[in-house]
Amino acid sequence: MSLTRRHALALLAATPVAAQARSPRNFRYLAPRPPMGWNSWDSFAATINEEQARANAAVMASKLLPHGYDIFTVDIQWYEPGATGFDYRVGVELAMDANGRLLPALNRFPSAAKGRGFKPLADYAHRLGLKFGIHLMRGVPRLAADRNLPILGARHRCGDIADRVNICTWNSDMYGVDMSKPGAQAYYDSVFKLIASWGIDFVKVDDISRPYHRNQPEIEAIRRAIDRSGRPMVLSLSPGETALTAATHVAEHANLWRISDDFWDEWKLLLSQFKRLADWAPHLRPGAWPDADMLPLGLLAMGKRRTRFTPDEQRTMMTLWSIARSPLIMGGDLRALDADTLALLTNDEVLRVNQHGSEARQLFRTGNQVAWTSRDGDARYLALFNVGETADEVAADLTALGISGKARVRHLWAGSDLPDARGRIAVTLPAHGSALYRVR
Repeated sequence: MSLTRRHALALLAATPVAAQARSPRNFRYLAPRPPMGWNSWDSFAATINEEQARANAAVMASKLLPHGYDIFTVDIQWYEPGATGFDYRVGVELAMDANGRLLPALNRFPSAAKGRGFKPLADYAHRLGLKFGIHLMRGVPRLAADRNLPILGARHRCGDIADRVNICTWNSDMYGVDMSKPGAQAYYDSVFKLIASWGIDFVKVDDISRPYHRNQPEIEAIRRAIDRSGRPMVLSLSPGETALTAATHVAEHANLWRISDDFWDEWKLLLSQFKRLADWAPHLRPGAWPDADMLPLGLLAMGKRRTRFTPDEQRTMMTLWSIARSPLIMGGDLRALDADTLALLTNDEVLRVNQHGSEARQLFRTGNQVAWTSRDGDARYLALFNVGETADEVAADLTALGISGKARVRHLWAGSDLPDARGRIAVTLPAHGSALYRVR
């Protein structure tokens, strides 16, 4: 890094965050490293309520925050009073204000009464030392458009801006917003002004990154609305698969973006993430992170089951997400956090790979053998994977890491030093297994 670049970063670090966020060029500094946190979807679907949220936030602050997990996010349908699970019901009443802006359902979030919205829950998270995030769908509620509610701060109405053609195929709550219509930007501005008043730090906008290029006008509108809101917010775009042709545009408007559809605890889905992360690796930059989705660990699916990943697969997922520098967002119910899952999430040497690695890339993929590498100062990280169905030896030449002669090796999952290596590092891995090393 040049001295000029270091000086610029130092000056920015000394600048108040609110002042940084006023410039669209600076929003990436809100996420200088891959975001880490928790999201309610994997464990609560659309049904999380305030009691459950507060209980999970308390565990997160106690057990995960000391290791860097600081973004607590309430996912989809928080505005639907009768949400029941992973499905989306058609034509249901939603909680919203007179200007077509969604509000927390009071039967689920009672502290939102008297116009307080999510502010009491966000304040609780902030007192715990956490940042507070919410999920939003792209567009304007169909109910608001069909009732032609007025847009706050504009002469136009919700029905005037609704795009009734480019709509979500899997959730019927919203119309798109036609950004060519007068009042369209004013609507998005009003939404983000409202959630800024609640103290929102992170917003996940859904149904927007596929098809990406069709939705670019709305992505740009959301970027403007955040910048005008007066509050810094990390912006996450969902779901995938975000087009690689959008790499430059998405990094100019968002902090993280999904690279796949919803990721669940199935080996075939984990296997498919190897190629996606390798394809996106050249586009990593501070403040702009390709997102392989949440970590489906622990108790999932509204308490109905625990993760289907084997212990080896769980470690492989964490190793891949860490070396590839994907955001680390835990999905399981933290009230049932077990010791093994906690240990997997809080290995600080592994987390350093995710948070401080650079130049992350796939080193090779030959048959069922995969290797990744990244750099941390004068050290190299090396991840080895066996994606086959039987045990196999996986090896990497040290010269491929730029290392000649003898090298010191540390096994990061075990937290132990290994004998010095010469020429290569080799290990026999179980099916779907992995190893992660720091090499000097």
